[in-house]
Amino acid sequence: MPACIEKFRMPRYREIPDVGLYLDQTVKYLNRYLAPLGCMEITSSMVSNYVKKGYITNPVHKQYDADQIAYLFFISVAKSVLSMDNIACLFDMQKKMYTSEIAYDFFCEELENMLQYTFGLKDHVDEVGTPEDKSETKIMLRSTISAVTHIIYLSNCFATLKAAEAAEDSADLPVEE
Repeated sequence: MPACIEKFRMPRYREIPDVGLYLDQTVKYLNRYLAPLGCMEITSSMVSNYVKKGYITNPVHKQYDADQIAYLFFISVAKSVLSMDNIACLFDMQKKMYTSEIAYDFFCEELENMLQYTFGLKDHVDEVGTPEDKSETKIMLRSTISAVTHIIYLSNCFATLKAAEAAEDSADLPVEE
């Protein structure tokens, strides 16, 4: 997986299709980008539930725009470490301080930054965003992403161990002649 992590890049806000994607297209788009992380898949029913509960706005003419897709990316990543109520709280904090575009792009940079560090692909964590921004929102986002990247790292380690054990077990089987 480190090779996947080394090349991993989230689409920036301006790269997200804003032509309106239908539900199935939205889910495929999200999962295509999240697949290298190995443990975060979103389904159509999950998206529908997020809309129903008000975590993201209703699609217009059954189509999801860039804002909704950006929020879905964050939910998909953060749900492994935060409750939906806490994710909604972070959304409320973010909306008071940043535009959706700035907040989402910061999230992408921070996720890539922390993944590289957690997987040992660089020896320090970069300062993302403006250095003078020491807001609680920024600190909470970094903490969320740090927890997520450690879960991804541990999942990768355990998968590697299981694969090695399975290979070892198959090597110990007698060869039929």
